[in-house]
Amino acid sequence: MSVRRLAPDALQPASFAFTPENLAWAQTIIAKYPAGRQASAVIPLLWRAQEQHQYWVPRAAIEYIAEMLGMAKIRVMEIATFYSMYNLEPVGKHFIQVCGTTPCRLNGAEKIIKVCEERIGEQRHVSADGNFAWLEVECLGSCCNAPMAQINNDYYEDLTPENFGNLLDDLAAGRPVKVGPQNSRKGSEPLGGAKTLTDEALYDGSVVGSWKARFEADETKKAIAAAEAAKAAEAAKAAAAAEAAKG
Repeated sequence: MSVRRLAPDALQPASFAFTPENLAWAQTIIAKYPAGRQASAVIPLLWRAQEQHQYWVPRAAIEYIAEMLGMAKIRVMEIATFYSMYNLEPVGKHFIQVCGTTPCRLNGAEKIIKVCEERIGEQRHVSADGNFAWLEVECLGSCCNAPMAQINNDYYEDLTPENFGNLLDDLAAGRPVKVGPQNSRKGSEPLGGAKTLTDEALYDGSVVGSWKARFEADETKKAIAAAEAAKAAEAAKAAAAAEAAKG
């Protein structure tokens, strides 16, 4: 486990406060917990602080949230430094997390990493224009779309050096970008399209509840058969009684 430290004092802002919108949101989150349990809100509040502050958490935000939740500052510091989802130093406008686990490696992640090194520099280094920083991370759970990277909150998948380079160009220029697969793949379907569950009737609503109709029909047949059997048994019993009376 690596030691995670706060950014140098020279990079730390003098103060931090939630915007009115984020403050209202934070108060809503805190209100979900009973009195004395407000500390349970610390993780989402730190995340919202990171989103507000250029995607990294400064010391002032940690202290602000500690005071808001009535927690010792060191307790919030422990949480912020423990979870790697919190960035403790500037990461640029677009923070790139490149998956370097086996499926992505086998599909060319090292080429994506090379693009990052050539265009941005070493890991956790913010590019000269302030747009990018990058980090190699463990599995991000999108193995069937390998190689992939997470940029801020979005996944960009099926990467090649070419489409990844174009993606960086578009982000740097402020142009709209496509989230998800960067090729013709739809979601996590096989390349070339879905191979199973392709019957359109599965999606037009025509088969919704059909299992219930079949079940109810079967139960009705069973009930009718049981009633007929009971009726026949009663008739047989009555006939036997009649024969016995004659004798």
